[in-house]
Amino acid sequence: MKTGIAFLASDTPVAQAALVRLGARYGNVPVEQAEGIVALGGDGFMLQTLHATQHLAAPTYGMNCGTIGFLMNEYNEEDLDLRLAEAAEEVLNPLRMRAVDRDGEAHHALAINEVSLLRAGPQAAKLKITVDDRERLSELVCDGALVSTPAGSTAYNYSAHGPILPIGSDVLALTAMAAFRPRRWRGALLPKRARVRFDVLEHEKRPVMADADSRSVLNVVSVEIESDPSVAHRILFDPGHGLEERLIREQFA
Repeated sequence: MKTGIAFLASDTPVAQAALVRLGARYGNVPVEQAEGIVALGGDGFMLQTLHATQHLAAPTYGMNCGTIGFLMNEYNEEDLDLRLAEAAEEVLNPLRMRAVDRDGEAHHALAINEVSLLRAGPQAAKLKITVDDRERLSELVCDGALVSTPAGSTAYNYSAHGPILPIGSDVLALTAMAAFRPRRWRGALLPKRARVRFDVLEHEKRPVMADADSRSVLNVVSVEIESDPSVAHRILFDPGHGLEERLIREQFA
């Protein structure tokens, strides 16, 4: 990839300064004309970039200018053309969320990392969990629950003591946050094709919000989640530092 790079940067001074330097050195084409997209920032900005450019065929290569960079490569301004040409590609399918609020309005969003439900009041949430139209848990009392992709399994999911999932495993993690009842429920591993539904019990008394990669819906009464194979995010990594290696390394940190 020798030409046609589009540089996008977060609002931080470090990323904006990098944008100016890299644009002057390599050129900066409009994102719609790019053969490759370079995102400058942290993981949050990388997720924003992937969502904003999902209609484009160009792959995205991230360079870390932020505080967290699991999806990013090391920042280096040298030989960028060569690094892009030699980069290994990972293809990620996001989760599709359909959340219905108290007024009956349906909200749709995609999540590359996870879809989470979180209590929005002082009392614990009460959730009923259905998988592929079969009730699996009649009542989960908890601070929240989430469904994570392999790519997101080292993020919020891992902080909630969920499992790290290998890239390409075709598995989703369903993880509870601070489960009170059943107290020893540790979550579940589900096939990637699974359709997960959460129904919020006592939603007036115990309000719950839903979040898909930081896009939130308040006062939800039900949330449906499934993988969307029609959307494919192409992410580039330096050789030997792809997501598979990072996920394995994270488990031995």
